[in-house]
Amino acid sequence: MAMNRQTKRLLQKQGQLGADGESPPPRREMRPTPKPRTERTTLLQYVREARAELRKVAWPNRPEIVRYSIIVLATMVVLTTFIFGLDYVVAKGIFFLFDS
Repeated sequence: MAMNRQTKRLLQKQGQLGADGESPPPRREMRPTPKPRTERTTLLQYVREARAELRKVAWPNRPEIVRYSIIVLATMVVLTTFIFGLDYVVAKGIFFLFDS
């Protein structure tokens, strides 16, 4: 195959040509090493570990739950009112523009 010096140099740099200008013998593909097989846990062990983790959780007490619930509900009311007002104003504006 005829090719110029620049192409030969580039292919040699990339390892696609040998020093003599011929293509090198094909490389063998390296197979990935298999991962060691891990032991599967039993369902009973999984449940035990899950319960142990849940015991470590700092659960909120009743006053905190009430306080957080009130905050969530108040935020929902404020955002719902804001979106309703925005929708109302935009709808009136569009009707005013196109109803003329």
